[in-house]
Amino acid sequence: MTSLLEMRGIEKRFGGVQALKGVDFDLRAGEAHVLLGENGAGKSTLMNILSGSIGPDAGDIRLFGKPVRFSSPAEAHAAGIAMIPQELDLVPGLDITANLFLGNEERTAWGTLAHRRMRRAASDLLRKAGVSLDAGRPVSSLRMGERQLVAIAKALSADARILVMDEPTAALSATECEHLFGTVRELCARGVGVIYISHRLEEVPRVADRVTVMRDGCVAGEAAADAPQAELVRLLVGRSFEDLFPPRAGRIGRELLRLEHARFDPAIERAGWQAARDVSLTVHEGEIVGLAGLMGVGRTELLSALYGFEVEGRWSGTVLVDGRPARLGSIAAARRAGIAYVTDDRRGTGLVLNHTVGENVVLSTLRRITPWALVSPGKERRYVTEALSRFDVRPKLPEALVINLSGGNQQKVVFAKELVSEPHLLLLDEPTRGVDVGAKAEIYGQLRSLTAKGLGVLVASSELPELIGLCDRIVVMSRGRTVAEFAAGASEEEIRHASTIGTEAA
Repeated sequence: MTSLLEMRGIEKRFGGVQALKGVDFDLRAGEAHVLLGENGAGKSTLMNILSGSIGPDAGDIRLFGKPVRFSSPAEAHAAGIAMIPQELDLVPGLDITANLFLGNEERTAWGTLAHRRMRRAASDLLRKAGVSLDAGRPVSSLRMGERQLVAIAKALSADARILVMDEPTAALSATECEHLFGTVRELCARGVGVIYISHRLEEVPRVADRVTVMRDGCVAGEAAADAPQAELVRLLVGRSFEDLFPPRAGRIGRELLRLEHARFDPAIERAGWQAARDVSLTVHEGEIVGLAGLMGVGRTELLSALYGFEVEGRWSGTVLVDGRPARLGSIAAARRAGIAYVTDDRRGTGLVLNHTVGENVVLSTLRRITPWALVSPGKERRYVTEALSRFDVRPKLPEALVINLSGGNQQKVVFAKELVSEPHLLLLDEPTRGVDVGAKAEIYGQLRSLTAKGLGVLVASSELPELIGLCDRIVVMSRGRTVAEFAAGASEEEIRHASTIGTEAA
């Protein structure tokens, strides 16, 4: 396989901090090379050097076998290197065509914009990138996954041979992720080399040909695409996968939630939305219960229906909260019953990104700090300060904008927002999606400390190793129904086998 890129002995220092300590990295034509590492590991610094944003203090870079040194991103782009940042550099107010040609507009012989020519060229670029979109659509009308694909088409518009993707699935749905993975494979089949930066270990076998793991400014090791998550975790944090999870609860208290043959009928049927059809499970004080199952079996829908989030409808069967029949169906009803909910989309529905950390934290408890409809600054400051300390949000600055925080710290703010109201039962949907391994370990520890104080947790996760390491019991769902239950210690094979029950008839 032809070598596209070789980086050898790359060093970079910022003041007294050695960000890169002699890093070696290479990329081959037609390869998807995943670059893993926690926040601060040096991934972004290495890629910023490759893209010409900053220069190295030492080391050599060879592109297509020839030594290069870029003094600007424009030089790197002209050499065939394109970088798609996590925060996409698209202009929502312009259409797709205008975004693809922004700064490189084509003109007619009379000096006016060649709209038709650019529209035809934009349609061709989209088609080559595997994107089925009208080039005249405004970017503001696109879903996040569609915007990501437009960004890929824009990067390829300059015949890029190397494409760097920084956390490309951070804000995508499961379906959009699948589409993106397919696009990456198509690009590689055409000889493009892809450097894929991610926190999500479960994505590695879906997209990678090879994996390099960075830790503390060095390469901690290289692994195959099918390497076990336990091996990747050891390289990422220097300790075993099992050490990420705190000890399980020693005492289980009273029953907080009981569902027996519970069914939810939404007021309006939604395509692709798997409502609960026959669900039986319990959650007790001090207990973490996991929801497992294949994609689309109804885990997310069960949690959102219990909380009344973005759905209206009626429950039938047995639904008990704290031993009493509960009329759930709205967020207000769930809150009164002592239920809190963390969605699987912190950036879209869990946070107000352009507001401060403090403003986000008190969103769920405004009544406590607004006597006579006026905000009490003293109460607000006390709630926020305690929450930031309790969940170790960094930086501990209430005035910091949430959008500027790392994924792990954003997720901690979501937890703080939901738990400051002191609920009895916490519903979690993909609670560690898009955060690094270190932040995951912190979240696991927080959950166990909360359950030790009596909180009950019902958590849905697509990561079986996470459910097995964290939960006291695991309930398996299939097509809106609970089909099996396992105590702690069950194997992945047992749970995967149970997840296939009922799928043959689908």
